[in-house]
Amino acid sequence: MSPDAVLSLLLIALLVGGMLARPLYPKLPTWSLMSLAAFIAVFFGPLGVDDVPRIVNFEVLLFLIGMFSIVALAESSGLLGAFAYWFVSLLRSRLSIFVGSSLLFGLLSAIAVNDTVALMGPPLAAAVARAAGIEYRHMFLLLAFSLTIGSVMTPIGNPQNMLIAVESGMATPFITFLRHLAIPTLINLVATPLLLFKLFGIKNEKVRYVAVAREHIRNRRDAAVAAVVLLGTVAAILANDLAALTGHPHIKNIGFIPFVAASLLYFFATSPREVLAKVEWGTIIFFTAMFITMATIWQGGVLQPLISALLPSYSGSVLDLLAITALSIALSQVLSNVPFVSLFSTYLHELEVADPKAWVALAMASTIAGNLTLLGAASNIIILEVLETRFGATITFLQFLKYGALVTALNLAVYLPFLILA
Repeated sequence: MSPDAVLSLLLIALLVGGMLARPLYPKLPTWSLMSLAAFIAVFFGPLGVDDVPRIVNFEVLLFLIGMFSIVALAESSGLLGAFAYWFVSLLRSRLSIFVGSSLLFGLLSAIAVNDTVALMGPPLAAAVARAAGIEYRHMFLLLAFSLTIGSVMTPIGNPQNMLIAVESGMATPFITFLRHLAIPTLINLVATPLLLFKLFGIKNEKVRYVAVAREHIRNRRDAAVAAVVLLGTVAAILANDLAALTGHPHIKNIGFIPFVAASLLYFFATSPREVLAKVEWGTIIFFTAMFITMATIWQGGVLQPLISALLPSYSGSVLDLLAITALSIALSQVLSNVPFVSLFSTYLHELEVADPKAWVALAMASTIAGNLTLLGAASNIIILEVLETRFGATITFLQFLKYGALVTALNLAVYLPFLILA
């Protein structure tokens, strides 16, 4: 075995072992683990410091900084909270609140990045749980599952989708994602809470929850700025896709659009420094280190035999789509979904795969993999930490898997027919 292969195996063992051991070291963030792996990759591996600018995808990093900034202002101003409480106040029973909350969390994550919703969602989920008389644990599980599902249908819903939009070379990523994934995502956002409501044994009773949206707005100016910039960002990406679809001049690197929009926000926000302080810089470090680590693992060649055994070539067949789905679900539990997508994108490039369905299948499966286990998505860990530190409750690995296995099976049963028959 070559030294590069040995190093790759050691890096995989470090990442997997570190993730499994994190409950024993709650103060050890995921990004610090990935940064250690990146240091080892550069110090001992085939890559040098001069290779870093070539390996790191700055479009994805600036996309994340831009989206985190926009959503940070929307959250701190009270805009997102006001919308959420207004939405829930329209509902009159536990079941309708449960289904409505799923749609709310899912649709928010589709436009605001799932990790961001994982950060600002727990207080909303807790408020809804208190108002409706639902256990915190049940509402937090719904939050975890629904924000993962909702983030599937747009390229800005989660980091791996943005990475896929960039790596695939799709001319119209927003429209392509919505065309293939919007309908099954909406179905899953309704079907999943119905399943969980039955599994949790929640009794459907009438609930009266009154909320005045404007009472939750803490800063009207910031709320207005955040609303204009957030809606403008989504509109700009959609307009850019339409321009590409009709053959008009358009922006090829759509990941830069949120950052350019946030550049305007930094000037008009009441406190720009507070906006930057609320950016999830740990996530930015995680991604920077991940690009370096995954490039080293891929160069070691230890995962290619497994991947090539299930997907030796790509012809667009049903079996090919099922192979991509199976690999995504399984390996995302080992590597987490974003690192897996980073690696698997390289393999699809080697196979010269240009079929949008293949890339959409990768986006769907690698994201839904987060509903299987706690380790499948970083957003799960974020929600778990908030639940434990603020509300004195927890969700064990086996508890999550118990419900997650059924939810994942349901989600795949809805998504796959839409992809296969498209």
